[in-house]
Amino acid sequence: MRNHEVSTRQLLLDDKGELREPGWSRRMVQEYRRSMIKAPSFRIKEWDYYLVTGKDFALAFTISDDGYVGLESVSLLLLGEKPWEHTETILIPFPMGKLKLPEDSSQGDTVYEDKRLKLSFRLDHHKRKISCEFLDFCDQKPLKAEITLYEPEMDSMVIATPWEKKGHFYYNQKINCMRAEGYCEYDGKTYTFDPSRDFGTLDWGRGVWTYDNTWYWGSGNQDIDGKAFGFNIGYGFGNTKAATENVLFYDGKAHKLDDVLFLLPDDLMDPWKFTSSDGRFEMDFTPILDRAATLDFKVIVSDQHQVFGKMNGKAVLDDGTVLGIKDLLCFAEKVHNRY
Repeated sequence: MRNHEVSTRQLLLDDKGELREPGWSRRMVQEYRRSMIKAPSFRIKEWDYYLVTGKDFALAFTISDDGYVGLESVSLLLLGEKPWEHTETILIPFPMGKLKLPEDSSQGDTVYEDKRLKLSFRLDHHKRKISCEFLDFCDQKPLKAEITLYEPEMDSMVIATPWEKKGHFYYNQKINCMRAEGYCEYDGKTYTFDPSRDFGTLDWGRGVWTYDNTWYWGSGNQDIDGKAFGFNIGYGFGNTKAATENVLFYDGKAHKLDDVLFLLPDDLMDPWKFTSSDGRFEMDFTPILDRAATLDFKVIVSDQHQVFGKMNGKAVLDDGTVLGIKDLLCFAEKVHNRY
């Protein structure tokens, strides 16, 4: 059954390290345990990624353990009249579980510290607190951020996806529509998040990936008629026969979509289009900034294009309600990794 919803509480993996029940769910009903993975530790990939968007700026934070490399990064993006971005990344060789990332997104803290960077994601009841101090972030200037994301009782998108290769899987949660409050200080300027307007999103991923992958992902949030709206779309994360990760969020509820196709131009700064097989996500996307990043260490290669811009179009809820989407600040990306 396509878009199979998993509702039974159970372990994520069986005794052979395979997914018990591929599909999607609104909450983390399947329990991830790193110890049940049969692949070697250098093949296990775990990360927490937060994106927080303001009126015309955004911040992104990553703490990751990708087996034979860790990528701890912070991005500041200015999306107004003069688009600008800087991403600073610290590479860690062979972390292989040493960062001790939590096995459940709803408990435990995620923390990384060294001489240049202090970055933490801490849980406090229905609040997610991001704290960052990055010395020499850009041009020998530091960046500091203190942000609180408010997470009431609401649906999220959780997906358990297998690959064709045995012992390989992807377990992922996207939490949209978390209202954001706090600030970032950089280069004598303060960027303030207003919870009446601004939102944060969590991308929480765990699994064993195949070596060479290209994926597409898009996400964004805004208020519509005083209620929080968000979307998560994407593909390229394994075998999606059981379910896609395409979901609309409105007023705390998830509305499941079928396939969504990214229609990319040759020049990624030209307009994009998105269309869905069920006609429920039809959008035009006008880029503002391409956060492009490349790494080439022969064995480890990454070519990332996370394009920020504004979305316009329509989204249709499960009951047929049509929402008009206007100038929604969001991103859509194409990423090719060999790692």
